[in-house]
Amino acid sequence: MLSFTCILLICILGSVSSFARAAFILSLPHQHPDPESVVQDVQRRLNVSLSRKLALSVTEKDQCLTGNPIDDCWRCDPNWYNNRQRLADCSIGFAQGTLGGKGGRIYTVTDSSDQDPANPKPGTLRHAVIQNEPLWIIFSTNMVIKLKHELIFNSYKTVDGRGTSVHITGNGCITLQYVSHVIIHNIHVHHCKPSGNSDIASSPTHVGWRGRSDGDGISIFGSQKIWIDHCALSYCTDGLIDAIMGSTGLTISNSYFSHHNEVMLLGHDDRYLPDSGMQVTIAFNQFGQALVQRMPRCRRGYIHVVNNDFTAWEMYAIGGSANPTINSQGNRYTAPGDPNAKEVTKRVETDEKEWTDWNWRTEGDLMVNGAYFVPSGAGLSAQYAKASSVEPKSAALIEQITFNAGVFGEAREETGSFSYPGYTGSGSSSTGTTSTGNAGSVDDGNFFGMIFGSGAPPPLPSTSIASIFLSLLIILILYSITSQGALPSLLLL
Repeated sequence: MLSFTCILLICILGSVSSFARAAFILSLPHQHPDPESVVQDVQRRLNVSLSRKLALSVTEKDQCLTGNPIDDCWRCDPNWYNNRQRLADCSIGFAQGTLGGKGGRIYTVTDSSDQDPANPKPGTLRHAVIQNEPLWIIFSTNMVIKLKHELIFNSYKTVDGRGTSVHITGNGCITLQYVSHVIIHNIHVHHCKPSGNSDIASSPTHVGWRGRSDGDGISIFGSQKIWIDHCALSYCTDGLIDAIMGSTGLTISNSYFSHHNEVMLLGHDDRYLPDSGMQVTIAFNQFGQALVQRMPRCRRGYIHVVNNDFTAWEMYAIGGSANPTINSQGNRYTAPGDPNAKEVTKRVETDEKEWTDWNWRTEGDLMVNGAYFVPSGAGLSAQYAKASSVEPKSAALIEQITFNAGVFGEAREETGSFSYPGYTGSGSSSTGTTSTGNAGSVDDGNFFGMIFGSGAPPPLPSTSIASIFLSLLIILILYSITSQGALPSLLLL
């Protein structure tokens, strides 16, 4: 009887574990149930924007239209600086609906210093991003903000660098950990170095000990609805953008990447199942000078790479492991001169017999200088049926779509001037406010990570709770059978 019970227990635990894993993968906040419909929507918006531009004559007032659906959403308004928050309505892809600080106050950063990360001074960027309320953050003038330690964001924030030249550099750089609804727009992020082992504020009332950071330009950890647009990233110690630990609902668009080895990591570890729910749109970017690899490097998840310009790489452009879905549409891939580095794709540390079934698709991509993409998997299966029903715009239009990639109106290599339709000069066009307050008391505990945003960690997934309950129930059954030879009376009802 005991051996039968043990076998039954093992079978039940195995099935429960499989069910829990499957359910957990589908339970990430803001994970879209139908990623192919998001792909369709991106293409629809692009087609509408390009068609509108082609239909207008050069003499019409809307000649500023570029065919880029994000830029055309706001840029042709000569009074954009009086309606900055309209930008929040312009996101596309998996981050569509990201609010940022929409509906909140305008907060004008007037002080570029970062003297006390545990108790930031009002008027600084650090003081702005840790507030609990939604804020639309702008800058009073051109700034170089040299961080003392990583800049930890709270939820519902927009950092809007339009109209000024803003550089974020130094120690740690930008950290988005357990937050949602963040927009980072029109800033330079470069020369970021590891830092930490220090107390850092994450909200007006919480300060905690932080271990050593990796030196990423932008680190996204367990976060959702994040939109990075029109930024220029280069020269960081680790990745320019890393998104890990169940992050999803991300769009990286209109940005310029240069001078870096491992550009972008999507996914924490091959064994980390929650990253199967990661969904990322990479659109209208230019991968520029002196890049080596990881544009991006994916683990699990669904990655839509659409209408980007890959000007060169040294090892490969797109890599992955642990069976990610990669949907490459309408990109231009320009291979380097090295005859051994012409392949766009790389299955990282994986045998061909394992990756043959992975869904990696190329559609409408333009291959230059001998570049080639190795597709795999169910290219004709239902997984791509909807996505492929909308033909991606020709890669011949890439130069037009990515013409303004990077910080708007500035040279991509960290220098230059800026100009917008209806607005010239520097500084903010509206008056913001700064709020007062202190960072609260220091928390000497929690050495494994700080508590962010609402002051509580992410809720335990319901599937984990169910697994615990079922495990306890099975233990009760086993105990009753082995010690009493019968099921508990409650289970016999």
